[in-house]
Formats: sequence, C-alpha cells, structure tokens
Amino acid sequence: MLGQLTYDEIEEVLKRNLLGRIGCSNGKKIYVVPVNYLYDGQYIFAHSREGMKIDMMRNNPSVCFEVDEVQNFTNWRSVVLWGVYQELSDERSRSYAMKAFAEKMMHVKNSVTALSPELSKAGMGGEDFQYLAIKPVIYRVVINERSGRFEKE
Repeated sequence: MLGQLTYDEIEEVLKRNLLGRIGCSNGKKIYVVPVNYLYDGQYIFAHSREGMKIDMMRNNPSVCFEVDEVQNFTNWRSVVLWGVYQELSDERSRSYAMKAFAEKMMHVKNSVTALSPELSKAGMGGEDFQYLAIKPVIYRVVINERSGRFEKE
C-alpha cells in the first residue's frame, strides 16, 4: 500500500532521524549531499565547513531537504521539505543550535565532520583539532512546504 504521511507522521520522521540530504542549486548545477541535522519542531539545523554547498546556499537560499527511513523496498517512509537557508551569525542562535546538536549526538558514533565543536573538544586529539580551528557555518532551514510518502506491505 502506498500513501501520504500525515503532518504528525512527518514530524515523527524528522525528529527520529539524524541524517538527511540537502539540495541546493546555483542555477546551472544542482547539488545534493548528506548532512547530519537536528529538527527542533520548527527548523532543520545543520553545520558545515565552507565549501560548494555553503557558497550555493548563500547565493540561492532556496533549498530542498529529504529524509528517508527504509526497512526494505516495500516498507519505507520519505519526507521532503522545501524552505530557505538562513545562516546563523549571532552567538545566541549558534550556541542554541550547537548545544542541541551536542545533546542529541552525544551517544551516536560520528565522523569528525558530523561532530559539533563542543563534542569534538571532549574526545579528539592531535590533528583532529584542525577542524576546531575553522569556525563552522551553522545554518537552519526555514520550512515553507512539506510532503511525506510511505509504502507498507
């Protein structure tokens, strides 16, 4: 059976997961990449190093965000959001986002790029501190539209 997720089911998928895909465009090229994220019930929060994704979103803040839960080919849920990229520059907003990341990711095994700087300081050594020297870009997606689909056998 195929169907549409309700608003509440979409909320559950967003809150339950940590990995999504963000899509952005520069008008010539579309770029879709996985990102660790946090959903607080209002915004999608993420952080990144400077690079192509951040450059594209700064120049064209319209983005798409997608999260999947796949058990197998006939049992899955997928959520797609459309919204606007907003970079967080004030320390209060940045601190809120990174504290929420730290709390949610504390018990999850992460790569160096997925960790918040606060978590990185606690468990990394040596050359890994190079990431900490770079102030991460912290951003949120202001959600304008949402859609969810599922298949269940």
